[in-house]
Amino acid sequence: MKGSEKSSSQQSAVSIQKQDKRERAAKYFSEELKNIRERNLFRSITCIESSPGPKISIKGQSFINFSSNDYLGLSRHTAISRAAISALKKYGFGSGASRLLSGTCIPHVELEKRIARFKKTEAALVFNTGYAANTGIIPAVSGTNTVIFSDELNHASIVDGTRLSKAEVVIYRHADAGHLESLLRKYSKKKSVKQCIIISETVFSMDGDIAPLCELTELSKTYHALLMLDDAHATGVLGKNGRGGLEHFSIVNDNIIQMGTLSKAAGCYGAFATGSKNLVSLLINRARSFIYSTSLPPAVAAAGIASIDILDNRSVRMRQRLWRNRDHFIRGLRDLGYDTMNSETPIIPILAGDVKSAMKLGRHLERNNIFAPAIRPPTVPEGKCRIRFSITAGHTREDIDMALYSLEKYR
Repeated sequence: MKGSEKSSSQQSAVSIQKQDKRERAAKYFSEELKNIRERNLFRSITCIESSPGPKISIKGQSFINFSSNDYLGLSRHTAISRAAISALKKYGFGSGASRLLSGTCIPHVELEKRIARFKKTEAALVFNTGYAANTGIIPAVSGTNTVIFSDELNHASIVDGTRLSKAEVVIYRHADAGHLESLLRKYSKKKSVKQCIIISETVFSMDGDIAPLCELTELSKTYHALLMLDDAHATGVLGKNGRGGLEHFSIVNDNIIQMGTLSKAAGCYGAFATGSKNLVSLLINRARSFIYSTSLPPAVAAAGIASIDILDNRSVRMRQRLWRNRDHFIRGLRDLGYDTMNSETPIIPILAGDVKSAMKLGRHLERNNIFAPAIRPPTVPEGKCRIRFSITAGHTREDIDMALYSLEKYR
């Protein structure tokens, strides 16, 4: 009897401990959310009820969409849809396994070959997302005796990739080749440093400016450093044929690692790394986000092939329209006196400053049927909140003028 009472007492104590832990967890969540709300940083998900083009529907209301990275409007291209449907009928949808097991189908292999031809590199490897690519590539190519030099405004996926690596990470001032060189000079003298890696976005996703790739390339040669470029917002946008940053600057260098995505100007889904055959072989064997992820559905890979075909052969006029739209919009913004920071691309920020100012401007635009949400920390630094306009080839002159008119009323 006493044993039974003791057992019951122990069970009761365990139950109370579990309840206390649940209550502490719930309290922690509530306090964290309260803190986020008090700082005006609370985010919620907006559901789009239409196809994600330049015009979208939200809760039955029509908006002009200035928040999409579908720069050339390819997400709705019929050739890409047909390729996906054809592959869907042949392969089904899910791939069922990782690439190193039974998850590699013909479309995956063909997509990698097509990307390599487009980027003019020896080889390519497909990842599921740009985030997965950066967090997989960076730890795979670095080690304990590596120093990574990373631009201070690099994307969160690059930041997290460097954190996952065993390398020492050194931050250089944004797009400041002089500062980078001083750091390279300092660290290259250390006997313990076996490898240096320079990492930069080509087009910075929140500022819209372009990295000084010629200077970065020369520094990588001078200091025998590996150069890695996140070409996500440049592929399909920069260069005569849309091949990205290296084509834009007429740079030919087989030792540069290029990461790119299929989810922006390509209008599809997925990401890739391009470079030498040895690089790709190393990533296959070391990139954990590649090794331990179920592969992209074959239909998605087939859509990517069709998209790269369009970028390579039929995108010149789309790109010309994109840049005409961009030039018209930024001229209008500057005439109105808005601070567009150092934008050089279809990513055009309007600097608002603090969180409240950015939220106020975002709400004004929403009331005028312009969808361009405020960008707040931690996406951008404190005091640098903004509205990030993303111009596409699908916008009409009337769409852009409507945005300018709404911004003129706000002034």
